[in-house]
Amino acid sequence: MIRTLLYDPVADRQTAGGRELLDPWREKQDAILWIDLWDLPRDEESQLMQRDFGLHPLAIQDAQRDRHPPKYEAFPDHTFVLLKGLDAETQDLEFGTIQIAIFIGSRFVVTRHTGPSPSIDRMRADAEADPKILAAGADSLGIRLSGYIVNRYLPILLAVEARLDDLEDEMIAHPSDRLLGELVGHKANLKKLRRILTYHVQLFETLKKTIPPGIREGLRHELTDVYEHLERTMSLAGLYYELASDLMDGYITLASHRLNHIVKVLTIVMAIFVPLSFLAGVYGMNFENMPELQLRYAYFVVLGVMAAVAAGLLFTFHRQGWLRGN
Repeated sequence: MIRTLLYDPVADRQTAGGRELLDPWREKQDAILWIDLWDLPRDEESQLMQRDFGLHPLAIQDAQRDRHPPKYEAFPDHTFVLLKGLDAETQDLEFGTIQIAIFIGSRFVVTRHTGPSPSIDRMRADAEADPKILAAGADSLGIRLSGYIVNRYLPILLAVEARLDDLEDEMIAHPSDRLLGELVGHKANLKKLRRILTYHVQLFETLKKTIPPGIREGLRHELTDVYEHLERTMSLAGLYYELASDLMDGYITLASHRLNHIVKVLTIVMAIFVPLSFLAGVYGMNFENMPELQLRYAYFVVLGVMAAVAAGLLFTFHRQGWLRGN
């Protein structure tokens, strides 16, 4: 799929279309073009990017990889930025990612992504509704699009904050293995998200410090805004990761406390029945010369002794506070 937007500053007119807008863009030296590529054959895609826009072959190879860390490279006549965006199905912390490559030249922006991108769709809709976005320049469009891509991470983080609060309450009231499993999943996703955000923060920190070719110095503030937003998002991801870890530790501590209480109860029961079992064992050996066996009330005496031993042990445990639930 090839989607293009062409802005003609002389006529102050914007046109949406496909591959057919490439020729008018070449003919008009002041025109600005945004071309979006998705789901094309790789050979055709490579040829178009290299022949029509002069993009570096190695950068094109990186853009076409299914997995690659976020990065940026500066070339004499264009800048290459590779971002990891959220896919179209992502609504919560169970997220999936796609590769989004952005090539920024003086008169063009080329985007290439490995799957449907809500961020690019939103940017295109805004640009079609407001020609001033494309009229502001290719570099402005590229930075604004980068902001759209990375800003999608914040809402899923804010949503998980409320869920972690609920998990804490449920963990205290009704602990279960399901809650522990959910916490483990959140922790793993937050760790993955924090790693992705770290790459992005480093990328935009470098961009705002050393403005690359094709991006005007006056747009440093926009780059700084994207960087600061990413930094805040990464800080939240780290905070929620630690919170999930603390909740897991708390769950394990509560489970250990409950287990200790169960073991204590079993130990008390065993401590009571050990002397009773001893008495039952002694008088169950069936020797002929056992004087107590000849007594008329020996059976009741032994039962009384056993009851007294059990009662005495229960009283002792109660005095020591061993029968309490805490």
